[in-house]
Amino acid sequence: MALPARTCGAARPGPLAALPRPRRAAPRPLLLLVSRLLLLLPLVATPGAAAYSFPQQHTMQHWARRLEQEVDGVMRIFGGVQQLREIYKDNRNLFEVQENVPQKLVEKVAGDIESLLDRKVQALKRLADAAENFQRAHHWQDNIKEEDVMYYDAKADAELDDPESEDVERGSKASTLRLDFVEDSNFKNKVNYSYTAVQIPTDIYKGSTVILNELNWTEALESVFVENRRQDPALLWQAFGSATGVTRYYPATPWRAPKKIDLYDVRRRPWYIQGASSPKDMVIIVDVSGSVSGLTLKLMKTSVCEMLDTLSDDDYVNVASFNEKAQPVSCFTHLVQANVRNKKVFKEAVQGMVAKGTTGYKAGFEYAFDQLQNSNITRANCNKMIMMFTDGGEDRVQDVFEKYNWPNRTVRVFTFSVGQHNYDVTPLQWMACTNKGYYFEIPSIGAIRINTQEYLDVLGRPMVLAGKEAKQVQWTNVYEDALGLGLVVTGTLPVFNLTQDGPGEKKNQLILGVMGIDVALNDIKRLTPNYTLGANGYAFAIDLNGYVLLHPNLKPQTTNFREPVTLDFLDAELEDEDKEEIRRSMIDGNKGHKQVRTLVRSLDERYIDEVLRSYTWAPIQSTNYSLGLVLPPYSTFYLQANLSDQILQVKYFEFLLPSSFESEGHVFIAPREYCKDLNASDNNTEFLKNFIELMEKVTPDSKQCNNFLLHNLILDTGITQQLVERVWHDQDLNTYSLLAVFAATDGGITRVFPNKAAEDWTENPEPFNASFYRRSLDNHGYVFKPPHHDALLRPLELENDTVGILVSTAVELSLDGRTLRPAVVGVKLDLEAWAEKFKVLASNRTHQDQPQKCGPSSHCEMDCEVNNEDLLCVLIDDGGFLVLSNQNHQWDQVGRFFSEVDANLMLALYNNSFYTRKESYDYQAACAPQPPGNLGAAPRGVFVPTIADFLNLAWWTSAAAWSLFQQLLYGLIYHSWFQADPAEAEGSPEAREGSCVIKQTQYFFGSVNNSYNAIIDCGNCSRLFHAQRLTNTNLLFVVAEKPLCSQCETGRLLQKETHCPADGPEQCELVQRPRYRRGPHICFDYNATEDTSDCGRGASFPPSLGVLVSLQLLLLLGLPPRPQPPVHAHASRRL
Repeated sequence: MALPARTCGAARPGPLAALPRPRRAAPRPLLLLVSRLLLLLPLVATPGAAAYSFPQQHTMQHWARRLEQEVDGVMRIFGGVQQLREIYKDNRNLFEVQENVPQKLVEKVAGDIESLLDRKVQALKRLADAAENFQRAHHWQDNIKEEDVMYYDAKADAELDDPESEDVERGSKASTLRLDFVEDSNFKNKVNYSYTAVQIPTDIYKGSTVILNELNWTEALESVFVENRRQDPALLWQAFGSATGVTRYYPATPWRAPKKIDLYDVRRRPWYIQGASSPKDMVIIVDVSGSVSGLTLKLMKTSVCEMLDTLSDDDYVNVASFNEKAQPVSCFTHLVQANVRNKKVFKEAVQGMVAKGTTGYKAGFEYAFDQLQNSNITRANCNKMIMMFTDGGEDRVQDVFEKYNWPNRTVRVFTFSVGQHNYDVTPLQWMACTNKGYYFEIPSIGAIRINTQEYLDVLGRPMVLAGKEAKQVQWTNVYEDALGLGLVVTGTLPVFNLTQDGPGEKKNQLILGVMGIDVALNDIKRLTPNYTLGANGYAFAIDLNGYVLLHPNLKPQTTNFREPVTLDFLDAELEDEDKEEIRRSMIDGNKGHKQVRTLVRSLDERYIDEVLRSYTWAPIQSTNYSLGLVLPPYSTFYLQANLSDQILQVKYFEFLLPSSFESEGHVFIAPREYCKDLNASDNNTEFLKNFIELMEKVTPDSKQCNNFLLHNLILDTGITQQLVERVWHDQDLNTYSLLAVFAATDGGITRVFPNKAAEDWTENPEPFNASFYRRSLDNHGYVFKPPHHDALLRPLELENDTVGILVSTAVELSLDGRTLRPAVVGVKLDLEAWAEKFKVLASNRTHQDQPQKCGPSSHCEMDCEVNNEDLLCVLIDDGGFLVLSNQNHQWDQVGRFFSEVDANLMLALYNNSFYTRKESYDYQAACAPQPPGNLGAAPRGVFVPTIADFLNLAWWTSAAAWSLFQQLLYGLIYHSWFQADPAEAEGSPEAREGSCVIKQTQYFFGSVNNSYNAIIDCGNCSRLFHAQRLTNTNLLFVVAEKPLCSQCETGRLLQKETHCPADGPEQCELVQRPRYRRGPHICFDYNATEDTSDCGRGASFPPSLGVLVSLQLLLLLGLPPRPQPPVHAHASRRL
């Protein structure tokens, strides 16, 4: 049933989300039904006057048949489908038909990827073993100086250019090597193969004894790096990330200095975090009692956000605030996966925390333990920990620990004393020490990053004590390389401290760091079959989280090197139950094969096609990855050219020369990697020139070239030229108002005839990346593709410039019982001429030059030509885009979504099931940065002391006074630090454009295949319409009365992309139905020999009373009054 439209003058309803497809309406009164039915009958002419009625169904079916015949006739004459089939058969001796056997392909590619990664694993093991031996043999030097250590400081050049650099002032450059570099395309960088480079975080003093000793012993790794590259020249970055923050990597290259503050710290990189500890279940509890105010609260918020950045997708987390009672800061009521989107929810929610009430440690810890004991949810099931941020307190809540954690102590407790105060920290130390955790102090901003990541050292203890059992290589998620390699995965291996304090002493339990070796995704892609799978076949791989390692739809528009690139397989494709089953089987490491009918989105993201695909998958042994292969039925076989005749090679090659284009049509060649020395170019004319120049030096059988690609390209050049000779040369395109004819092939040729038509050719020269090509292969019949409306000219300008509509169809071959589709042919229609032709074909003309006339005493049916002022006739494609119209003023709207042309009619078509809708989310989109909100960043109310406070000497040494001083001092110094975006600070592209989630909506043909008459019920503005699918096309023919009342409006269907401010589908709902995943199969969270005596220490900060009095008086006298009412923070604890 059609959605009842509003009557004239009615208000517009709400957005489309409030307009679901309506259910069938209740029966109307009989009189109303009869009146509606009468509208469908031909109108009775009044005597003596001409009368027109809405055309009857059989009339419109007749028009539809004429349209179908016209399209079919043109395509048969000019498309040359049958002739191209004959050409392929005539040249049968020039190619072989090969078969894609999915199971064999998957096994071979999985084996090749395993071999590639195994070479990196062996290199990693050599590095890790060497590092442990070098460190054990190293003699600690207490008096080591900077000039005693020579190394290449990767940031030295950038710091020398900065006159304000701290190291320039110290004059420490004497210990820094100056190197020469050579450009290396593999690294996309200038490198030096003789040395390593060292990167030290900005907030770490390079001259400290610890750092200098670290630089001293890691220098020996240089020879191992070099030897690894000698054994495997394809190795990319090799790096050692130290637990001290030092990174030594090979080969040496200058650090990519950001425009602002360099916040890079290897200990926060995805590969380091994954390699340094086993998966974690973490509950963060934050004290928000009344004493936590001003700077202390800001420090806590920032600390929580930094803590979240130390978690990976293998971890689970929740965040709660507490005073007298505890509650989650966000909508998450249980542990959730620490993925990018969930962490973003936490970070935004934390900014809304407000300090009030009194401290209740018991409430906070009981909440945390309850979270960790919830076994009804998905979680890491390895390390369990509670991280508490507070400004201090006296309660040790021993009864809570006795109830929940003792005697086994399976949950580690880490406590963080935040802010500068003189509270007794002994209770916080006791909590951490008696629960196998660690106590940290965060007195100021500079301590946040270091102290929110050092807990990893504690978690690494069981790994170190496990010895060889824990020395297992892990492979990371996909992430952006900080040195410019692009998307990579990294193999990681922990490096342990094997030293002992003395004979008979306990074994050291510290992790030294993590060794890592990068593998570029492009290197893995090269191992997968590319062009033999056809335009719509592809390989993909996923990890244990279901995230894709390889997939043609893995195309992040913006990347943040601080976060991994996590695209779920079900988000890379259009999700359905079959794919959920395939994903689960792959995660479980099974082999399988399944043929499914599924939906696919077109490359230009405007269309949806229902297609048949076969999925085949198998695990990649010795890794956490699984490989899949997707093939459409027509890609089971493919052509492999066999051009052994060199004379024929030369003959066909000549048709690639621009000198032949005028007579044989313009040739675009796909920009593929035909040869190693072929220079790539985005300009196809330039690329063709480079290709021709190279072919004059080498032969298609050269070892430096891909013989399969070259032979197929040259074969298709000759085959499409024969199509020109047999079909296109003898035809006059103007007779049928054609702007061009074309053919595109799997071999990479797109031939456009005549040559001048190439000037307006905007399709991708790579057929496999052209939407018309891929859609034609997936659809039977003729596929119409109107141009994007932004590229159209106004109707008045069409006299001088023409706009074309592509019509294409696949060429299906049957050779020896094997079916394949190696090419697509088509025509380009002249929009203006075919719009006029459309009117004639959808009219009651009985003669070509005589439109029907209705006499004074006759009764006639309206048609699309004579009655275009009263009757709207359109052709709409399967995506809902306007292709042709009998309304001249709509010509400039061809290519628009039809709802933008006639919202009332498009909604009726949708409600009557001619169209259905598919909504999905693009998690890889890039959006302009949103203006920062001031939530949590605006000045908080300052504690205003009373006269009693001034007279109370204890007040001057209290946390309230000290906090007031901090608000002045730190607010002036670090004001921008709190509000700075890390991406902006690092000078990365994210400061200009950030990742976001885009909601996409596409429409495609619904279940109605036959003709259909209906009424758009709009009161006095009701409209009749008829809709019918055109056979063997992707078109819908619609005839409708033009609306009688322009004010009769209804909801508008939207097709364009929309930005989702809340990160896509409601994240709080998605975590209630988490997708299937498996964590790493190893866990090291306990060792009976672990020494927990080192659990942190700190001292309270005793400010000078004289200094405090002076500064407080200056503060009170110098600060202007605040415009907002004061907020009184009631201290909940006494000294």
